[in-house]
Amino acid sequence: MTVREGSLEAPERQPIDWRSDSFYDQNDLYDELERVYDICHGCRRCVSLCDAFPTLFDLVDESDTFEVDGVDKADYMNVVDQCFLCDLCAETKCPYLPPHEWGVDFPHLMLRAKAYKFKQGDTRWRDRLITSTDPVFDTISTPGIAGLANAAAGNSTLRKVGEKLVGLHAEAPLPHFESKATSSRLTPPQPAGTPQPTETTTGKVAIYVTCYGDHNEPQVVEDLIAVLSHNGIEVKVLQDARCCGMPKLELGDLEKVARLKDANLPMFADAIRDGYDIIAPIPSCVLMYKQELPLMFPEDEAVATVQAHFFDPFEYLMVRHKANLINTSFSQPLGKVAYHVACHQRVQNFGMKTRDFLNLIPETEVTAIERCSGHDGTYAVKAETYEKAMKIARPVVRRVNEAEADTFGSDCPMAGRLIAHGVDPDDPDAAQHPISMVRQAYGI
Repeated sequence: MTVREGSLEAPERQPIDWRSDSFYDQNDLYDELERVYDICHGCRRCVSLCDAFPTLFDLVDESDTFEVDGVDKADYMNVVDQCFLCDLCAETKCPYLPPHEWGVDFPHLMLRAKAYKFKQGDTRWRDRLITSTDPVFDTISTPGIAGLANAAAGNSTLRKVGEKLVGLHAEAPLPHFESKATSSRLTPPQPAGTPQPTETTTGKVAIYVTCYGDHNEPQVVEDLIAVLSHNGIEVKVLQDARCCGMPKLELGDLEKVARLKDANLPMFADAIRDGYDIIAPIPSCVLMYKQELPLMFPEDEAVATVQAHFFDPFEYLMVRHKANLINTSFSQPLGKVAYHVACHQRVQNFGMKTRDFLNLIPETEVTAIERCSGHDGTYAVKAETYEKAMKIARPVVRRVNEAEADTFGSDCPMAGRLIAHGVDPDDPDAAQHPISMVRQAYGI
């Protein structure tokens, strides 16, 4: 039989059979890990993406046989622990995804291994805690507690104690917490006139604020509302939404992902029935509803409906720009912009719409940086992986410095914070979300 070395066909991510018994079968899982590790060892294209691949290749190169069969299977999970499911290897590097006959999907194999570990109880209590964003963020954002949490985050002595007790690195940049949820205090202005639809957009947007937007980055949400309203788009903010489930997906707690999906779908469905499209300001949350949940629940019509109406902010704006429905009268140039393309946005495969929109602004020069920031949701704050995250971020930080930018930032506020931390540890708030840059350019 002839085996094709690589493929020129578009990758097709396959449904995740996470409810089958074989998904959690140890022997079946380890056989698949060995098969895929051997293919990756023979390829090595993804060595620069994250620490999962260097970990694998070091295990192989230090083995007696210099092949995967010489690696102790007890070390297989060391590779899994370094994968934060950015999906870049699958979507931008790997030539062996389906429809290739080898059928390699490295991130989803890592997800399977994480789910196996979770089901076996092989998960640290810290990781269960910090991925429980709804209860943790709600508690920290309580008036009085938010101020204490922010003060503690800036206290080096308390941070060192926290590293020993909780396992959060003392130098990792932590987000600022608001004392009042963003979604509960915003009343978007309503533009005059009737919303103008396009083929794929209604001209009405329901904003899924997300955990991070609700508790940590209110300005990004406010700027998104301002930009949408400035372009004649009717806006409302969804109330009482739950976490998108990405933190629990990365942990391997797939049953919790399913419960969060079930909690959010009725709210999204109601908005869609009322004629609204849905936008989230965080790429990971968009990715969950546009790719991960549809692959976990391929037969769920409600998931498919939400998927069809869920947009990244700049994906939405560029669709409407193509229909001549975007105001391009900008009053302030941005000068040099170093723009980090977030991994979870890149793998949605709709192109660099953020860069394209920023390029509409006169006297604005955009340097797009397509490298992982190393943050992930929790990878960059853990004591054992913070240094690795900063190493992954180093090329991005170098590109920002080389650009001599007037403004820099990322579609992912967490990535932006880590990049800013690398540029200047004393100014972790220096990065701007591109939607904030656009509001500045409009002068609104």
